Order: sequence, then C-alpha cells, then structure tokens
Amino acid sequence: MAEQKIHHSGFVNIIGNPNVGKSTLMNALVGERLSIVTAKAQTTRHRIMGIVNGDDYQIVYSDTPGILKPNYRLQKTMMDFVDTAIGDADIILYVTDVVEKADKNVEYIAKLQNVECPVILVINKIDIGTQEQVMNLMQWWKEQLPKAVIFPASAQERFNLDNIFDAIVSNLPEAPAWYDKDVFTDKNLRFFASEIIREKILLFYSQEIPYSCEVEIESFKEGEDRYDISAVIYVMRDSQKGIIIGKGGQMLKKVGTRARLDMEEFFQKKVYLSMYVKVDPDWRENKKELRRFGYE
Repeated sequence: MAEQKIHHSGFVNIIGNPNVGKSTLMNALVGERLSIVTAKAQTTRHRIMGIVNGDDYQIVYSDTPGILKPNYRLQKTMMDFVDTAIGDADIILYVTDVVEKADKNVEYIAKLQNVECPVILVINKIDIGTQEQVMNLMQWWKEQLPKAVIFPASAQERFNLDNIFDAIVSNLPEAPAWYDKDVFTDKNLRFFASEIIREKILLFYSQEIPYSCEVEIESFKEGEDRYDISAVIYVMRDSQKGIIIGKGGQMLKKVGTRARLDMEEFFQKKVYLSMYVKVDPDWRENKKELRRFGYE
C-alpha cells in the first residue's frame, strides 16, 4: 500500500499600508489578476482571496485594504477586514517598500510583534531604491520584528518571488485543502465585474470622485455566446454624477468600453455591458447599504 502524502494548507494574509504593492504581489503569486492595481490609495476595499494549489499543498492568499485611520464607516469596515486578517492568519505576509516611512502606523507593527503565526516581511519596490537604502531597511525591520523572515523584492519585476513562495510553502501547517483544487478564488464573477468597473473609475477620474463611488451589479446573465451585465455606479452628489457621465455621455462610454474589454479577457467570453449612474448621498455611512455592497 502506497504511503499517503502529507498535505499542507493555510491562509496567507497580506497586509500593509496603502500603495506598497500588496495587490501586485498577490496577483503575481497567484498568477491571476484578482486585485485592483493602480497608483491611487485605497484601491482594495474587500478581502480578496486567491488560491494556489500543488499536489501536496494549498495556499489561500488574502489581499486586504491598505492600513489607514478611518474617517467614515466604510473605512472602519475596511480596517475590520485587516484586523480579522491578522487574527485568522496561518502566515502573515507584511508588505512595505523603499518609499514609505517605515514606522508609519506603528500600532500595526506592535500587533505583528505579538502574533504567534510566522511573519514573512517583504520590502517591495527595491528596483527604485539604492542598495544602501535596502540594507538599512532590512536592518531596521530586523530590529522591529526579530522573528520575521525578511525578503527584499520587486513584485512588478517579479524579483525574489520564488524565494518568497518557497518560504510560504515551508511554513504552511499540515492540513487538508480548504477549497476544491480547481478553484482559484472565493469570489464570483459578479464581484470581478464590479471590481473591473471600479478600477476604470480609479484610472479615469481624479480627486475625490473614485472614493465617492461604489459599483453594484444589478443583473448578470450568462447566455450561450455572451454575458449580459447591468451595473449601477453610485455616487454621493449630483455634481459627481455629471462628472462620471461626462459631456454627452462620453466619459461613461469610455469607462464602459474599457471595462467590457477587460471583462471579456478575464471571463474569456463576449460581454454586453450596460451602466447607469445613481445618487446615494449616504452610502459610505449607511450600515444597510454597506451590507448590501458586501462590506458588513
């Protein structure tokens, strides 16, 4: 009788401040484009899981919102996701970079000093830093988190990702797979449709507009040849609605065209997309609305 292989499985939760490259890192490690990646802060609002399977292991990555001091209920909910991620991780992947102040949000560094699970610390974006800068940061972090394994890396250039991956696999606890081996995320296609539209809003509009918007997929129908998707973009003021739509509807058309093309690439199927804009002044503070959008 053949000896049964030992299986390892665990939740690897990615946390860090905004704009350090958490989503880029997770997308690179998973091999799928699951999280929004833009230069703007607060692009990730939900915990997004990406799953990587091997014969004898399963890694469940969780990308979380960037750490911030909440100004309204939506942001508080986002930070609840981060706190939960610290509490339920088998491995914490803490991402910093060569740009941010290392001691930003020190209360979270203090939390990491007290966790019992392994911590893997990634100093990202070393391709835009100097060797001296990277060495100094590695020393600083070693003093803050002496138990952590520290890797300089560039998620964008895919530098050192193999070593990070090997460190993750070697720290996974012995456990059966949590998800079917052919699954690569816990989110459904409706979720990714809304995230793709939200990403285009982040790319095409400036100032407060992207942070005042939420996207809801009202209907998602799969036909033989295509998906028929209807989406509503919620904004907080009439003036924002006008900006989203643009003169003669040109901006909304631009968002829709780019979003549809990305959906077709992601879903590997033709997409018919219709979009509308509605005003909901209180959606970021309203508990009922936040629950409807999947935040509470």
